[in-house]
Amino acid sequence: MRALVVDESGAGRGIVMRGLRTHGFECVEAGTADDALEIVAKEPRPAVVTVTRQLPGMDGLEFVRRLRQLPHGRDVKVVIFSSDADPARRDEARAAGADGYVTKPFTSDSLGKALAALGLIQAAATTGAAGSAPIRVLVVDDSSTIRTVLTATLGEDPAIKVVGAAVNGRMAVDMVATNPPDLVLLDVEMPVLDGLSALREIRRTNKRLPVIMFSSLTERGTAVTLDALLAGANDYAAKPSGLRPEDLSAKIREELVTKIKALVPRAAPPPVPPPVPRPASAPARADVVRGVVIGVSTGGPAALAEILPHFATRATAPVLIVQHMPASFMPHLAERLAKISGAVVREAVDGAPLRTGDVLLAPGGRHLTVCGDRDHPRVRLTDEPLENACRPAADALFRTAAHVWGAGTLGVVLTGMGRDGTAGSRAIVEAGGEVLAQDAATSVVWGMPGEVAKAGLAGMVLPLPRIGPEIAARLKCAAT
Repeated sequence: MRALVVDESGAGRGIVMRGLRTHGFECVEAGTADDALEIVAKEPRPAVVTVTRQLPGMDGLEFVRRLRQLPHGRDVKVVIFSSDADPARRDEARAAGADGYVTKPFTSDSLGKALAALGLIQAAATTGAAGSAPIRVLVVDDSSTIRTVLTATLGEDPAIKVVGAAVNGRMAVDMVATNPPDLVLLDVEMPVLDGLSALREIRRTNKRLPVIMFSSLTERGTAVTLDALLAGANDYAAKPSGLRPEDLSAKIREELVTKIKALVPRAAPPPVPPPVPRPASAPARADVVRGVVIGVSTGGPAALAEILPHFATRATAPVLIVQHMPASFMPHLAERLAKISGAVVREAVDGAPLRTGDVLLAPGGRHLTVCGDRDHPRVRLTDEPLENACRPAADALFRTAAHVWGAGTLGVVLTGMGRDGTAGSRAIVEAGGEVLAQDAATSVVWGMPGEVAKAGLAGMVLPLPRIGPEIAARLKCAAT
């Protein structure tokens, strides 16, 4: 079927055409009402015409009236798109001759329902993959363009349903209280109530609702986003600047969709098998922990803020941390963790000796590894290829730590997507060391620790509140 899309904005036409194409339409476009009338008069009649209400010169309502006067336009189905949800505007559109009215921002699902109501397509199923209910998302952003692109792009995935859009944090807090979604996609900089303040209000009454911060990673945006992660946001996604809507849509599909599905899993985690027996050839576990290595990703800042105060100021061994994050975040993360834990937390420096009590973060974009020998360990930063699509990678840190410290290595795998840390945990276990893994109930995403646990490599699978005290006990320092 053929559709004619009328909108003065190329971005607006692109969004509508993507939605129509998901329902099997071939699209032509027009930037003005006059151009659209000429297309209808001269070309094969389209099955449907979509027109935005706001057009220069001749608005959408007048366009519909003129269209109905053309021989080829009398029976064409017409849908008006408008950001005005007032029922009176709907009535005006119908009085002008429109068959349907779609409020922006719209989803593929809401567009499909409008098309089905006109008899143009069959009604679509409203469930996601494998018959499960779609993930209900609330979009919060003060930019109309961003809300529209997010809503349209996320709505293309049958496993996701955008159930609301808020223009500021106050509206978001009220909508969450009235009808909680499965996940909130929250902008940082907004009028009335900003994203960080809205997050704190949401967390007062709803501790477990997944929240993704969607922000511009400027210097200020990075710092505020990190504060949000420490305040209880589950993850973040960078809001690209200067991109065309179609490029922004591609970024949303690549990054946001994966994160949304990871934060709202529709299947229960599999049971955890018992740890694999230590091989007879494995060295005996050391009485003294010589190095602690921690791997963490999604949900990491809050998890680190939870565990470090228990041991960081009195650690009897170096503590090395791989947190999957861009380089711009790491100075802010070190500063915040130092303030929370009371310890000196720094980014690792290549070649520096590793000393008792060091708490070091892998710099963004570089592998943090351990070199030297057991008595004289040093930091080695490398730009070697990604492992598990990551650099820094927990596997690189764990593997080299096991080589240097052997049975004196304590590995810790916390919340995060993917399986980074599994191969490195195996190296630690084979060297005689031990690995602790966070449990599913307290993980934001039970990917990394889940893979370690399912492989039988975790000596203990613990809820997050017990991990800090357990590390403190292994380091023989009093928990604070």
